[in-house]
Amino acid sequence: MLVPVSENDLTRRPLKSRGTAWAGYFSRRMLALGLRPNAVSVIGIGFAALAGLAMVFTGPAETAWPLWLAAAFLVQLRLFCNLMDGLLAVEGGLKSPTGELFNELPDRMEDALILVPLGYVSGTDWPVALGWAAACGAIATAYIRAVGAGLTGSHDFRGPMAKPHRMAAVTALCVLLAALDALKLNFDPIPWGLGLINLGIAITCVRRIGRLARNLHSPRS
Repeated sequence: MLVPVSENDLTRRPLKSRGTAWAGYFSRRMLALGLRPNAVSVIGIGFAALAGLAMVFTGPAETAWPLWLAAAFLVQLRLFCNLMDGLLAVEGGLKSPTGELFNELPDRMEDALILVPLGYVSGTDWPVALGWAAACGAIATAYIRAVGAGLTGSHDFRGPMAKPHRMAAVTALCVLLAALDALKLNFDPIPWGLGLINLGIAITCVRRIGRLARNLHSPRS
């Protein structure tokens, strides 16, 4: 049975999808199957790894668009697992002492498993560097959030390139690459896409640090 939880909980990412009927349906099915939040978190790593593999295999593939669509779908499945593990833990009443560990560490692995292979697909040094920079930047945004939570007791999930935004950008890029391949158009948007993601990550880090500094300077009641 799912327990209603306030969306004002400052330790959780505010997601509209958490309260949807389909999210409730899948979380109930998972509870009935006996799935635990930590297991769902680990499954998310598998989806991220498969997304990265699909991207890498587009290089030698004669027809790459099915692989790009598969990568887009797998990226969304990664986010689906990220949503479900929280629903099972909180609303499903399955919190565990290792819950926070399994909530955070898989996310960092998943970002790298998706963003780094995306950079290698182009086959040149610049996109590879951008892929690694995006993976490191994703860790930086999470680190700033965690430091802020330790100092103020609340998490700052603001973007413009928080985890859901990064994965939305990657998904859109994969769909665009599928369309370009299907239409046999010779254009590589990966450097531009990764450049945009990195720019958004930099802005996100600055915004989170700025807000944290302001909160620390504000008088506490």
